[in-house]
Amino acid sequence: MTTEESNTFLIGNKNDIKPNIVSKNMAVTLSATDAEKQNIKNERGKAFRQVVAAFIANIGPVNTGLIFGFSAVVIPQLQSKNSSIPIDESQASWIASLSSLSTPFGCILGGYLMDNIGRKKTLIFTEIPMIIGWMFIFTSHLEFVRNIFGASGVKMIYTGRLLTGLGSGMVGAPARIYTSEVTQPHLRGMLTALSSVGLSFGVLFQYSMGALLSWQTLSLVSSVVPLIALIGMLLVPETPNYLVSHQQPQKAAQSLAKLRGSSYNVEREIHQLEEFAKKINSKNKTSAKEILQSLLAPSCLKPFGILFIYFMLYQFSGVNTITFYAVEIFQDSGTNLDKYTCTVILGALRFTFTILACILLRRSGRRPLSFISGFGCGITMIGLGIYMRYKAIWDAQNIAPVHTWIPVACIFIFMITCTLGFLVVPWVMIGELYPMKIRGIVGGMTTCAAHCFVFIVVKTYPFMTHLIERHGVFILYGCISFVGGIFFYFYLPETKGRTLQEIEDYFSGRIATLKVNKNYSTTPVDIYEKGILLPNENNNRLQEKNLK
Repeated sequence: MTTEESNTFLIGNKNDIKPNIVSKNMAVTLSATDAEKQNIKNERGKAFRQVVAAFIANIGPVNTGLIFGFSAVVIPQLQSKNSSIPIDESQASWIASLSSLSTPFGCILGGYLMDNIGRKKTLIFTEIPMIIGWMFIFTSHLEFVRNIFGASGVKMIYTGRLLTGLGSGMVGAPARIYTSEVTQPHLRGMLTALSSVGLSFGVLFQYSMGALLSWQTLSLVSSVVPLIALIGMLLVPETPNYLVSHQQPQKAAQSLAKLRGSSYNVEREIHQLEEFAKKINSKNKTSAKEILQSLLAPSCLKPFGILFIYFMLYQFSGVNTITFYAVEIFQDSGTNLDKYTCTVILGALRFTFTILACILLRRSGRRPLSFISGFGCGITMIGLGIYMRYKAIWDAQNIAPVHTWIPVACIFIFMITCTLGFLVVPWVMIGELYPMKIRGIVGGMTTCAAHCFVFIVVKTYPFMTHLIERHGVFILYGCISFVGGIFFYFYLPETKGRTLQEIEDYFSGRIATLKVNKNYSTTPVDIYEKGILLPNENNNRLQEKNLK
């Protein structure tokens, strides 16, 4: 065999008998032996361990879903004739929106803590205000507790909503960034989306239990979730990325061993993390000047601009208006179906399709799902607005509404299309797009902006319905969603299958594109499933045998 031949590799289908000779710079497909497949499995690390760590980290975001869904349940109960704490329309809007008012402060605090005390400790600390907040809400109906604090029941609910919102803001970015840093690329998209699954489960739980339990009991049950999350985080390791960036390579190696398994090549990944940290001059950013310089760098400004606009368009699509005021909207739609039953179905659809979105993230990527949400939400919101306009005319003429299934179908389809993209993709990309050295603080800034938009949308919804009527609000939401679909087409990058280092290099200008060669993939999962073997010393004997 010539020297030229020895520097070439083979490519073809695993079942091909006669391989083709190609350049050594390309990945090659061979008929891999069982031993080689096992080696590749080891290179991937233990998926189960990564799944467990990600699952525990994302118990906290379940509480965010509980907060979102709670207002839809508690407001009708408090407005009922037999309520122990009666409220008016203004107080109802504050109960719905106050959690979103404090959430941005939690986002900033969580981002700061994440980069200074670590991802793990931040996720532990964030559960404390959640537990206290739920207990404030639960005890607000008890007169002796109100006397202790010298506050009315409504004010105690306000306080509880502010505290739970603070904790919700603190947990969002840390949970996603923790997950993105402890998982490998082929698992990252799916597992980072667990945060959105947890949120949707929390909403579904509140909708379902709200039809069966009083709001007092529901708030007590809700306080158990952050307690479980706190205990769970004590059992998982800190992320290796954080430890390497803070000059703790030995602890990083121990963390990787727990996350990947004993057979995994820990030293190689630690070396890669250290080399990347050196390349970007990663170190603790303690001075205001250093932090500001990092925030103003293209590697931060570009992805922040993309996600800022993404979250603005997503929130003004109306998803949280539907979520926070679900019972009221179903009641006003004129449907003959029970409003609580419709609300539970809505929560079930959101939860089910969030799980589906996690699977699709790995298969189809971020851009296609964003297109589905942008244009799907636009069509359904405009359809809902048109029907509500006709219903207003029928009500004025004392005519019974017809085709009452239309608004329900529009809301259900809206939630499905919204869940597939809007409710998952931008949250996943928080853990992907930002530079490692300031990922915590800028991730907190992004979630802060997102929840500011939530507060604006939820608080202004009652006012907007008086200003342009309910149908006008929904049509406006639909038009904004269409604008979002166009924006995603031109500006949203595809990060599926790319490492965090590659994504950062792209925004820093060190590489020109994130597009993957469609002819073959070199991600670990594809290496195993498709039989692709990369050049290494273990394959020399097999390559020489096939060349002969």
